[in-house]
Amino acid sequence: MKAGKPIILKDFIEPDSPAFQKWNYEYFKEIAGETKVNVYGSEIESIDRVASKPVGETTFAEYLDLITTKITEHRLFLFNLLSLKPELKNDIHYKDITKGKVLKWLPFMFFGGQGSITRNHIDIDMSHVFLSQFQGVKKVWLFPWEQSDLMYKLPYNFHSLVNLQEPDYEKYPAVKHLRGYEAFIHPGETLYIPSGWWHYIQYETEGYSVSVRALPSSALEKWRGFKNLIIIRHFDNLMRKIFKDQWFNYKVRVANKRAERAMGNFDNLNFSVEL
Repeated sequence: MKAGKPIILKDFIEPDSPAFQKWNYEYFKEIAGETKVNVYGSEIESIDRVASKPVGETTFAEYLDLITTKITEHRLFLFNLLSLKPELKNDIHYKDITKGKVLKWLPFMFFGGQGSITRNHIDIDMSHVFLSQFQGVKKVWLFPWEQSDLMYKLPYNFHSLVNLQEPDYEKYPAVKHLRGYEAFIHPGETLYIPSGWWHYIQYETEGYSVSVRALPSSALEKWRGFKNLIIIRHFDNLMRKIFKDQWFNYKVRVANKRAERAMGNFDNLNFSVEL
């Protein structure tokens, strides 16, 4: 955490945690199968939104049946089974190497079908994230905050213009200069994502994971997180309502100018990570 570099931890979740023995799709259907959930699809077409709109509603059991029988980009967003069934939190035992910095009482749970993605973004609160895999395999691409301009970060937003899965290098040439990490996380493994790092996530198989967070370390990161939560997102929503497409077009122009400048200065930049 002090170095601000990502790493895969093999035993952040204790191997004897009841979750590894109890949790499976049939168990989830038994305890919460009738719960209504919003299902989300691709986010690529919603680049001016914090999140895309849901593509439909179904029961949790029907969703689990879908991802286990078909290849689908459908995933769940803002549905946290650990909040709905808080007793499940007791099934996870952490080996907290951060000496109490991790907010173990505030876990989030994520489900997705094979091929579904979470677009490239930074977390609005600038927290450190510990993403633990319980079922399936995830691929994660990671880039440091300092490369935000190279990936065409939209001002007043927390994601970038570029579809990293299929980048248009003619339209977004600065992307060719990105330097980052690719990580594959399997059941029982935890990916540590440092504060302010960009992450693009793809479900290599259907599956689910749990994340916990730790508050930002430095005063600058804490200020950025506070500003994002309290000021930036509300300002952006207001400007979007007032100016509509004009506001988005302005942000695209700024993102392109910043990327062009960053690309021009690329030889002078000192990045500490490599592919």
